[in-house]
Amino acid sequence: MRRSFVGTHKWKLGLLAAAALSVILWSGGWDALTGQSSKADRSKDIFSPAHSSVAQAVSHFFGYQPEAKQPIAFPHNLHIGEVELDCVDCHISVERGPVASIPDIRTCWNCHATPLTNSSEIDKLKTYYDKGQDIPWQRVYGWLEESHVRFNHAPHIREGVDCSTCHGDVRQMTVATRAVDHTMEFCVTCHREKKAPDDCLTCHY
Repeated sequence: MRRSFVGTHKWKLGLLAAAALSVILWSGGWDALTGQSSKADRSKDIFSPAHSSVAQAVSHFFGYQPEAKQPIAFPHNLHIGEVELDCVDCHISVERGPVASIPDIRTCWNCHATPLTNSSEIDKLKTYYDKGQDIPWQRVYGWLEESHVRFNHAPHIREGVDCSTCHGDVRQMTVATRAVDHTMEFCVTCHREKKAPDDCLTCHY
C-alpha cells in the first residue's frame, strides 16, 4: 500500500514549520506579521520595499491577515438597530467612489457631545476628541498588495448589491468582523450570477 505524501514526508513538513517559526521569531515575533513593531527605529529592520520583515513577506505569501483590533468597541447593532442609522450615514463616500470612508472624530462627537453615563467606550471617544485626534480604526476587509485588486464600492451600490453580501449581517454585530471570505471564486461567482464583467481587468488593473 502506498503511503500518503504527509506520512512519507512528515519530517520534512515538520522541518519546514520549524523554519517558518524561526523566521517569524527572528524577525520580530508575531507582531511582525502585521508589519508593525514596538521598536522606535524601523529603518534598520526593512526587509524589502514591500515588506518590513521576513515574517510579513511570509505571511503575505500565504495570504494571512490578522483580525483587526479596534481601539473602540463600536456597536454596529446598536447604531443600526436602535438608532436606525444606515451604512451610508457613516460610510458616506461608498456611493460616490471606491472607498467606504469612515467618519472623523468631529462627526462622531456631534452625536455623542453629551456622553452616556457609565460608558467606557464613549469615554475613549471623548479622549480622542479632546486631543483633536481621529480614531485609529483598523481595516477589517481588504486585499494584500500582492493581489493587485482594485475594488470600487460605488458601482456595486448603484447596482443594488446589499452591503451584507460582502460584509455579512453587520446589523447583528458589535465590533465588525471579517464574516465573508473575499476569494476570487466568491467575486467571480457573484459577477457571473449578475451578468457582470468577469475578465481579469475588471478587478486587476
